Amino acid sequence: VQLQASGGGLVQTGGSLRLSCAASGRILPNYVMGWVRQTPGKKREFVARITWNAGLTSYTESVKGRFTISRDNAKNTAYLQMNNLKPEDTGVYLCAAQILDGLVPGLRPNVGVWGQGTLVTVSS
Repeated sequence: VQLQASGGGLVQTGGSLRLSCAASGRILPNYVMGWVRQTPGKKREFVARITWNAGLTSYTESVKGRFTISRDNAKNTAYLQMNNLKPEDTGVYLCAAQILDGLVPGLRPNVGVWGQGTLVTVSS
């Protein structure tokens, strides 16, 4: 399975973007899909994830109430709706699909399948 991320772009503060992460094959029910973001000079940061079977979601604190992750099981695609964007949301957003580990929050680095990044730039 390969992942194709899309939807990034340049937007002003307060604007919205919708990211997509499309898998080339079927995502199994025991998987989780989500995004991390990479900003210059900072560690890679977990953003959001969704469990493929039950659709349970989790977010990093800074995006709660602004970002919504969803999935379309039939299309094997996850989406990240980002509203009220802020300059600090700027970064390369990478999507991932991996086996869910109920003991581990977020997304495990270097585990599963990772797509290429899509750049989100929020201007002030």
